[in-house]
Amino acid sequence: MPQVTFSGLVAGLRDGSALGSFPTDTVPALAARPDRAWAIYETKQRDPSKPLILMGACAADLWPYVADRPEATAQWQAIAQQVWPGALTLVLPASPDRPPIPQDLAAGDATIGLRVPACEVARSILAQTGPLLTTSINRSGQPPLRTIADINREFPHVLTLSPDDVAAMGEAEEGSGLPSTVVRWTPTGWDLLRQGSVQFSESLA
Repeated sequence: MPQVTFSGLVAGLRDGSALGSFPTDTVPALAARPDRAWAIYETKQRDPSKPLILMGACAADLWPYVADRPEATAQWQAIAQQVWPGALTLVLPASPDRPPIPQDLAAGDATIGLRVPACEVARSILAQTGPLLTTSINRSGQPPLRTIADINREFPHVLTLSPDDVAAMGEAEEGSGLPSTVVRWTPTGWDLLRQGSVQFSESLA
């Protein structure tokens, strides 16, 4: 049975023995410790050239993965302060000294996508596991799965919480169903890669 307690889900993700799925403010996530990203690609049958998103419980947990760019760091942090937790993914230059993460998970231009979700369940898990690589839970090319029952049926080896445990924490297992908005920083401004639930404006900075 893939459903486990909150502590069981945290333990499986933290020690790297399992993949886990948990609600977010967008769609449920498929998550793994950064050094086990290969398991996400195998499970989703996903093209390894497609990068994953690194989620953290707070912005401070994610900045060690980002390159230090004095001319831009203050702007990145100002935007993060305004929109996180929330459904905006920031694609920023990856630090060469970042904590261990497979090199091929940064995009080809050495960037990394970062997000702090507006979901208490997700942030509570991430606070105990540390940042996790995430993506929607579905096989590549198929719609994201929205319910725990569907996740358990399609991916019986992936750890999940019970619907009752999720409800007890005041969250919906389905999320909004809308993807996060994804923006990439460039030296000439922000590049909108995906329009999601958040309307991004450079005036945020």
